[in-house]
Amino acid sequence: MSRTRLSAVISACAVVGALTTTVLPAHAHDSGPASETRGGVRADEAAVLGQDHARAHARVRSEAQAMDGYSQLTRIQSLQSLATSQAEANSRFHPKVFGQFADYFPSPDFGAHVAQLPTGKVLLFSFERIESNPTQEPAPTDTLGKANAGRAYLWDPAKGTSAAAFKKVTPPNVIMPDGKNESRPAPFFCAGHAFLPNGMLGVFGGNLGGKGGSGAKLSLVFDPWTERWSLNQDMSVGRWYPSVVTAPDGRLLIMSGQSEKGWGTATPVVERFPAKSHPVPWYKTDVPRNVPVDRLRVDAPFSSTSDYPHLFTLRDGKVYGLGRDPKEQWVFDPIAETRSDLPNRPDNFSRNYGSAVPLPAGFRGPDSVLVLGGSRDDPNTYRLADGKWETEKPRAFGRTQDDTVILPDGSLLTVNGAYDIRDYGNGPYNPEADLKYRQIETRDALGEWKLGPVQRLPRGYHSNAVVLPDGRIMLTGDELQQLANDADITDSMNGSIEIYEPAYLHQGTRPVLNSVPKRPVAHGARFKVTTSTPERVDRAVLLAPTTATHAVNFSQRHLDLRIVSREGGELTLQAPPTANDAPPGYYMLFLLDENGVPSTAQFVAVKSHKPYSKGR
Repeated sequence: MSRTRLSAVISACAVVGALTTTVLPAHAHDSGPASETRGGVRADEAAVLGQDHARAHARVRSEAQAMDGYSQLTRIQSLQSLATSQAEANSRFHPKVFGQFADYFPSPDFGAHVAQLPTGKVLLFSFERIESNPTQEPAPTDTLGKANAGRAYLWDPAKGTSAAAFKKVTPPNVIMPDGKNESRPAPFFCAGHAFLPNGMLGVFGGNLGGKGGSGAKLSLVFDPWTERWSLNQDMSVGRWYPSVVTAPDGRLLIMSGQSEKGWGTATPVVERFPAKSHPVPWYKTDVPRNVPVDRLRVDAPFSSTSDYPHLFTLRDGKVYGLGRDPKEQWVFDPIAETRSDLPNRPDNFSRNYGSAVPLPAGFRGPDSVLVLGGSRDDPNTYRLADGKWETEKPRAFGRTQDDTVILPDGSLLTVNGAYDIRDYGNGPYNPEADLKYRQIETRDALGEWKLGPVQRLPRGYHSNAVVLPDGRIMLTGDELQQLANDADITDSMNGSIEIYEPAYLHQGTRPVLNSVPKRPVAHGARFKVTTSTPERVDRAVLLAPTTATHAVNFSQRHLDLRIVSREGGELTLQAPPTANDAPPGYYMLFLLDENGVPSTAQFVAVKSHKPYSKGR
């Protein structure tokens, strides 16, 4: 055997030794004509390694063939290649100017849906996969019966990044009306979700199974205080890919989604949770169970090509529904239950899944929305303000499946992205990705965009990002890329999370926020917070914790707070004036210095209501 050949065998043995469950591809030791085999054992391997060791190699080759040819070694090599290209690309970006990607670690869930909870923990949920080969569809979209099941986990950043930092919080078992009569954890993936005023997360719809994607009537609530799920009465119609938004009265509006009849049957029915016959859950002890929805008098006729339309509540108290189709742009009055037309979006073509953000507007709630992404060919951004569209400054290139979040300093950050659904520039279901779709982009207060460092994994379809209370950004989602780059496909940690640190975390020490009110703060009221660094505080802001899926994020909101007075380490702040400015719920309160460096946030409840039950 040549020295090169022997080196290749030894190298492969090192991989097998390091990962006893590693599966090597059938061609892992080939160099030239195939060696003679007996019972799968290669003669050249047996001569060098011995029969037992060569037999082990034969076993892993057999296992690789059973995995449809996508081997464990391929996953390891792919992840290493991504890490290498990331390090090479990011050597050009100084953290003080561009920030940096600081951590990458395995997760027990794909994170197709995520929510930053007011406890500081993050909820991740998705589905039980039916396939481990990333060139195949892993989601049970067309699967009937118990294999069509949901799953959920909590990640506690305070516990670090090991498996011990995750807790399984399985949804309730249900029997779906799919003719199988098989109980399984609620298949709520591809649902819509938004926060209730008491910090609980309402989740609506999901996957009934079959018909190319059919909607479930599921209505669930996750309680972050007890870390339990509760079931509520079914909606009147199934929804797959619906949108949900919190209205100023604290109720959730649910729109669009493919019905239980299957793909191509988007429902125009608008529903509300809880129904007006039931009180809004204001307190931690108000857990909705078996609570119904009701139907608004107005419809939302989004077409099948406008699934997951963008929904935002702006400072006029209206809900703006911005569909992917340029003609499907409406404004809804949740009180009068009416709908009005908005002008067509000026791009004049249907966009894929992409971002939209309500732009920060100082001390009042947002009065404009920036639509961006969703097109591989169009890098422009489009702003809707005062019922009119304007074309804003473009990003460097077009991308779909991108996630854009508002940072504590009011700037925007775009992460993730792809060429098309399941396509990263090299054809569908091909894990190889163009480097540019891994590169972040930021927008400053002047609307100028700037490219920055690249993330480890390309993340497109089902990718997500949320801002953590410490000002870092959590990236997750895209089950295909996670499966293609899983360091050990045999364990239970098939997902992954990456952490980005914005530039403001590399520009000196942070201001300190020591305490905030434990009781809810009323709209327009003055309240006190304490800081041990009063001389460093230039601004105080509220940033809504977000819940995201499929590149849509309806709960984003950034508001400045008036600093009314300063007395030593005590600041008196003034809450946003009305529920139109800040819908009731929990917000992250940051203190920032003159350079935009934020403190670690603490959660504040902002509510104006008449209590109906006892609680905290």
